[in-house]
Amino acid sequence: MILIVAEHAAGKLAKATLEMVTAARESGREGPVTLLVLGQDVAAVAAEAAAVADQVLVADLPALATYNAEVWAAAATQIAQEGEAHTIIIGGSRSGREYAPRVAVKLDAPYLEDATKLSSNGAALQAQRYTYLARVTETVEADGTVVVTVKPGSFAPAAPAAAAGEQYDVELDLPAPRVQVTGRSVEKSSRVALTEADVIVTGGRGVGSPENFTRYVEGLADSIGAGVGATRAVVDAGWRPYAEQVGQTGKTVQPKAYIALGVSGAVQHLSGMGKSKNIIAINKDAEAPIFKVADYGIVGDINEIVPALIEASRK
Repeated sequence: MILIVAEHAAGKLAKATLEMVTAARESGREGPVTLLVLGQDVAAVAAEAAAVADQVLVADLPALATYNAEVWAAAATQIAQEGEAHTIIIGGSRSGREYAPRVAVKLDAPYLEDATKLSSNGAALQAQRYTYLARVTETVEADGTVVVTVKPGSFAPAAPAAAAGEQYDVELDLPAPRVQVTGRSVEKSSRVALTEADVIVTGGRGVGSPENFTRYVEGLADSIGAGVGATRAVVDAGWRPYAEQVGQTGKTVQPKAYIALGVSGAVQHLSGMGKSKNIIAINKDAEAPIFKVADYGIVGDINEIVPALIEASRK
């Protein structure tokens, strides 16, 4: 089987999990697509998972109430071995990248990291991924049992299946964790998270200043209910937090609409948003690389154009 370790939060399946289901179905590997749901009080998550997977394995235990890399790795390894999974897919989130290599070591399996596309070459699993600062796409492959992390935003979210998958409760032999989580803080924001947003407004150095970023990028995003993104240059300048960075060293997104304000379009940034369904660019530099990938482009001053867009959206 193909085993996917589900990512979820606040009682809901994360968009990244739906992307992993798509990756599994596109991989060309045989066997049922199985979601493993780890946590406590996860009945709602399991029901949501059953709508997109062939089967769902549920471990609803107090010991899984809080994420722990050792425990998650042990759980995924045990289920992979018992279910004879030949492909284990884990999200490329910070936590996923932390415990996925542990699963590969425990299974003595190859580890393919940050896949943006999966396919089969006979018995081998092939994965595409970016390298050389996203200037090159390389293809790597491995035979037998393989552990893969999927780069968030690289696949379209899976749609609900015609029939719900079956659910099974599983028993786990979990180790006593050597590291204890003593606290957890969650960034609070009234805006939709970048990786979940259908529409994203991103600002680059071309917006001119932190004040203009707030006025134009946040203003437009709030007027249309969009997420807020930033380029690396903006983050490095201290205008915005790293959590908002889009690009090769930030988040990869694939919204229905991506509005780039004052974004030049460096190749590293394009690697993080190039698969957006519709790209709208506003930049005063007609030669900016962003216009080469944009579906709609406006050459002009954002100080004049964006206020008009905000006003129009409010009407």
